Amino acid sequence: MVNSTSRRRAVCVGAASVLAAALIAAGSPAGAQEAVDLSEVFNPLVVRALQGGEISGEFTPLGLSSDDPWFDEPELSGDTAPGILLKARPVSVQVYQVRPDAVSAYQLMYTTTDHFGRRVISTGILMIPEDGTAPADRKIIGYAEANDSLGANCAPSHQWTGGNQSDPAMFSALGPVAEMFGRGWAVMMSDVGNDGDTSPHPFSVGQFSGKATLDGVRAALALPEAGLASDTPVGIYGVAGGGVAAGFAAEQAHTYAPELNVTASAIQAMMIDPATFEATAAGGIGSGFVFSSVLGFDAGYPEIKLDDHFTPVGRDVAAAFRTSCQALYLALPFVPFDVLLTNPAPRTIPALAAAYEDNTLGKQAPKSKLLISSCEDDFLVPFSEAQELADTYRADGGDVDLIPSQCGPLDYVTNLYKTVTDQLGMQDVAWLAAEFDEAESK
Repeated sequence: MVNSTSRRRAVCVGAASVLAAALIAAGSPAGAQEAVDLSEVFNPLVVRALQGGEISGEFTPLGLSSDDPWFDEPELSGDTAPGILLKARPVSVQVYQVRPDAVSAYQLMYTTTDHFGRRVISTGILMIPEDGTAPADRKIIGYAEANDSLGANCAPSHQWTGGNQSDPAMFSALGPVAEMFGRGWAVMMSDVGNDGDTSPHPFSVGQFSGKATLDGVRAALALPEAGLASDTPVGIYGVAGGGVAAGFAAEQAHTYAPELNVTASAIQAMMIDPATFEATAAGGIGSGFVFSSVLGFDAGYPEIKLDDHFTPVGRDVAAAFRTSCQALYLALPFVPFDVLLTNPAPRTIPALAAAYEDNTLGKQAPKSKLLISSCEDDFLVPFSEAQELADTYRADGGDVDLIPSQCGPLDYVTNLYKTVTDQLGMQDVAWLAAEFDEAESK
């Protein structure tokens, strides 16, 4: 425990972190729902966790680097099933300089399936609020964080233990995670691969990240210390880059992990068709992020051979991106792709075009209830794509709520709080809670 002055400092730092996330982080709003009340963010559990937490005068990351032997992977046999918990260890959550009280956490290593159907290994982090909720009454969220990093030690299990603190994905997740903790829900975040692996990590590859999200939940349910039953109600959640993983997890759940009790899924502001995203956003404000996404596909599909298409500048940028976390990618806006690539439309590279097609949402309708949140004024992901995705799912028998919203300049003037908390996807948490309640009432 810390003294009262330190406690007050912890509350101030924690409050500043969540409020900053609520006012700065990006995504696409779903403003047709009511605004999230501030008390849902600073709920009693969160306030108690901050008051009882520890604070350091300087950054003291607990996140462990790639040379930690814990990341060493065991040999898998040919018949190893997906979602098998291979190892686990308790870890301490640290967000910026605060180590909150009242949250238990475990770093997990488990088996999953990649986009080629191969059995591979992923790590992740499970966080459980210590709020007195009986394990039988808990829900668990497969939280696909918007982590779109190529480098090692960039993923959630590193971030939430004090490493990679500049990542906007963790920054933007503070509000939704606080809401989930306030409702007594456990939160499982997959690293989508072994975070200790030093080779470039694929991302935007939904055929991998969706399964890794589902297998992370399987592994969490298998952890004895968590005390969660195999039929624990499951929610799938993801915004922006996390929306890709969550969307594929929602699509695949009933065929890939039919034993999971997936009750509802919420996806927001996600790339639906990677080719359209590239065509829309390349060269604009998100140019660096689009380039990193292309590199992510290249990491996942070696046959793309993107190295054959780099300009000298592109080669240098790629070398930096491949060993970095995503905060760096945001620092390259408005760079034309012909500065980076000899083919300024990489979507026309046959191997990349095939990978894009394989990772376009809309393969099959989710069996669980689905929320699609999207901004009608989004200049990166056209709202027409969200509408088309909803129509595709509905035609296939899906039960879909599509909630359009506004995110124009005037919204930031007339209702800044609601607009930006909508962007974080915080309103989607209340939607998930209502779906859990409805399922329990049946």
